[in-house]
Amino acid sequence: MYRIGIDVGGTNTDAVLMDEKNNVLSSVKSHTTLDIESGISNALKELIKNTTVDPKDISQAMLGTTQCTNAIVERKKLAKVGVIRLGYPASASVKPYAEWPEDVVKTISGNYALVHGGYEFDGSLLTAIDDEEIIDVLKNWQNKVESIAIVGIFSALHNDQELHVQELVRKVLGDKIPVSLSSSIGSIGIITRENATILNASLFKVIHQVTTGFSKSLIESGVTNAKLFLCQNDGTLMSIEFSEKYPILTIGSGPTNSIRGASYLAHKSNALVLDVGGTTSDIGVLSNGFPRQSSIAVSVGGINTNFRMPDILSIGIGGGSIVRELPNGDVTVGPDSVGYEIEDKAVVFGGNVITTTDIAVKEGLAQVGDRKLTNQIDNNLSKKALLKIQSSIEDALDKMKTSSKDIDLILVGGGSIIIPEGIKGVRQVFKYDHGNVANAIGATIAQISGEYEKIYQYDSIPRDDALNDAEKNANSQAIVAGANKNSLKMVDIEEIPLAYAPGRTTRLKIKVVGDAS
Repeated sequence: MYRIGIDVGGTNTDAVLMDEKNNVLSSVKSHTTLDIESGISNALKELIKNTTVDPKDISQAMLGTTQCTNAIVERKKLAKVGVIRLGYPASASVKPYAEWPEDVVKTISGNYALVHGGYEFDGSLLTAIDDEEIIDVLKNWQNKVESIAIVGIFSALHNDQELHVQELVRKVLGDKIPVSLSSSIGSIGIITRENATILNASLFKVIHQVTTGFSKSLIESGVTNAKLFLCQNDGTLMSIEFSEKYPILTIGSGPTNSIRGASYLAHKSNALVLDVGGTTSDIGVLSNGFPRQSSIAVSVGGINTNFRMPDILSIGIGGGSIVRELPNGDVTVGPDSVGYEIEDKAVVFGGNVITTTDIAVKEGLAQVGDRKLTNQIDNNLSKKALLKIQSSIEDALDKMKTSSKDIDLILVGGGSIIIPEGIKGVRQVFKYDHGNVANAIGATIAQISGEYEKIYQYDSIPRDDALNDAEKNANSQAIVAGANKNSLKMVDIEEIPLAYAPGRTTRLKIKVVGDAS
C-alpha cells in the first residue's frame, strides 16, 4: 500500500511518497502556484518520476492546505451567508457579526435573522420555533445568499431545533444549498460558536475548488485508484465528502502536519517542535503524539472562534527573512522575507539582499549556495544577526513551555538551517534528513478522528451512560469522516463541570482516532 501526502503552503508545496511501513520513498519541495492545482501537479509528477512505483498502486492521497485560512485572511472567494439565530428575544442585545471586521461582513453579505427558539442552560425550552417566521426569512433570502448558518442558544444541550430549521431550509431553498449547524462545529459560547459556524458556511466554494483541483491533479498524474483525504487542524484526516461539510476544520492544518511529522521522525510523543519556513517559524507542543490544543478562543482573520485549533506560536523569522543594520548599529531580522525568490535575491545565490540563510552559511551552520559570496557581509553584522535569531527563538520557546525545565526540541522545515546551536532551555535538538518535508510526512501518516462534545446532566443520565453515548457519537463521526470502524480507539476524554448549572451538569468531550478505511 503506497500513500502520497501533500502540504500546500504559502511558499512551497511539499510532497512525499511512503510505503506500508512508513518508509519515505520519494520527497519533493516545489513552489506553490497561484492556482494551487498546477503546483500540486508539478509536485506529483516530480514525486512519481523519482520512483519505480506504478501510480495506479497508490491507494491513499492526503492533502493539507492553507487555502481556507488564506480566503478568510484575504477576504476572497467567500460565499454569501445567511445567519439564522434561534434565541429571540433573549439574545437580541448582541447581534450576529458583533466585533467582526467590516470588510468581512461586507464580503459575506451580513444577512442575519433573529428568530424564536433556543434552550435555557438547564435544557428547558427558551421559546418554541415559529415555522412561518423562519419560512418568511428564507423566502426573502432567495437569490441573496449562497449558504446558511443555523445557530441555537445552548444547542450543545439539544440540537433538535437546529435540525428542524435545516429541514425548513431544504424545503424553501432546495437540497443543494450548504447548511452549517453550530452544534456540530463549535463549543459552548453563543458568539464564538456562531462566528465559527458563519465562517464554515462561507468557505464551501473555496473547499470545493480545493478538492476538485486535488482530484484532477491526481488523475492527470496517473493516480486513479487512491482514496482522497484532507488534513484537519487536530493532526488527523477527513474524507473529501466530510471536508466539504466542515471546511473550517482545515484551518491550522499546516503547522499541525509539521508537528505530527516531527513526532514520526523523532519517535517522540512529548516535545517542542520548531518548524522553520521561508517567512515564519511555527512553534507547537507535542502532547501524547498529537499537537496541544489551544485552550482559549482563536482569532482567524480578526474573528474570534471556539472550534478546536492547535496551540501554535508564530514568529516572523524564516530562512528568507531579510537582515538589516540600522543607523544606530542595531540589527533587525524580518518580519519581511524574500520568500520563494530566495534563490534569486539571497547573497549566497548571487543576489544583493542579506537573508538569514546568508548569515547561516557565513557562520558555518549550513552549506548552500556559494559561501565565498558571504565575504561581503560585515562580520559584526553577521554575529549580531545570529544572536538576534537565537534570542528570538529562545523567547518564543519559553512562551510555549509549561515549566522552567529543559525540554527536547525537534527541528523541522526547510528554513531550519538558520537555527544556531546552544539554544537555552533546550535539553537536546533533533534534526532529520526528511525534516524539510515533515509537513507532508505528517499528512501522510495521519489517522482519521471523530470528536463529540455535549452537555450532560449526570443527575438525569448516569455518567457511564453519558460516556458511552459520547463515545458512540464520536465513533460515528469518525466513520463518516472515513475511518475503519474496527480500528477506532479513544485517545482523549475531557470533563468540565459547569458550576452555575443544576443537576451536576458537565461538558463532556471525547475524541477517537482510527485508520483510514
